[in-house]
Amino acid sequence: MYSSGPQHQGRHQSVGHLVFSLLIVAIGVYAKVQKATETVRDTFLVDPAVILIVVGVVMFFITFCGCIGALRENIRLLKTFSFSLTLVFLIHLAIAILGFFYSDQTRDALEKFARKAIVHYRDDLDLQNLMDYIQKEFKCCGWNGYTDWSWNLYFNCTGENPSKERCAVPYSCCTPVPGEAVINTMCGFGVQTQKYLDANKSIYPVGCADRAVMWIETHLLLVGALTLGLALPQIAGIVLSQILISQIQDEITSFS
Repeated sequence: MYSSGPQHQGRHQSVGHLVFSLLIVAIGVYAKVQKATETVRDTFLVDPAVILIVVGVVMFFITFCGCIGALRENIRLLKTFSFSLTLVFLIHLAIAILGFFYSDQTRDALEKFARKAIVHYRDDLDLQNLMDYIQKEFKCCGWNGYTDWSWNLYFNCTGENPSKERCAVPYSCCTPVPGEAVINTMCGFGVQTQKYLDANKSIYPVGCADRAVMWIETHLLLVGALTLGLALPQIAGIVLSQILISQIQDEITSFS
């Protein structure tokens, strides 16, 4: 009789992936029903909710094959699971390699997203919260710099703009004031009319593109660990399914 260790581990891997895939589908459906807006669809190339649903359904199919294949000791389902997981791993690897070798094109695509996000900043609360979170966490303002906020209708710095927020930047660009209990949401008013050194006294004038590059360069170990963390479960699933397939085939051969 073959060892049950890899079989049990394969089952646990599959069940875990199955639950995770259902969770992704649930989040995608919730986002599609509750959060989907024309602004979000215009900002992103593809609706993020649709991406989540598609990814979740694909993951469910793959993990269903693995889970049932391990429980029923079905070689065809296990081979389907192993092949699909290998394909997903290779796609992730190809995307990473293309992103590295075509870094300029990747940066241009991200700049297009950032421009749309800035343009629609006031049109969608979730998008606004996302931009504020990014700027506060990376201590940056705009994509290339703080004057990028002129792309937005409300913050546009032309003389024809009647908005009270003309030439301003969002409060998330502002440097925190020690001991301040209440956030001053008007701290970025008029900043776009200031020169870089003057603006640096009240906001983070550096663009988020440069900050992101600096963050990656200073956190290479963390980036590598996250990449490895995404790859290991897939590799483990492939290896364990192949071990289980081999053991089932040996068991069939021994009884024939």
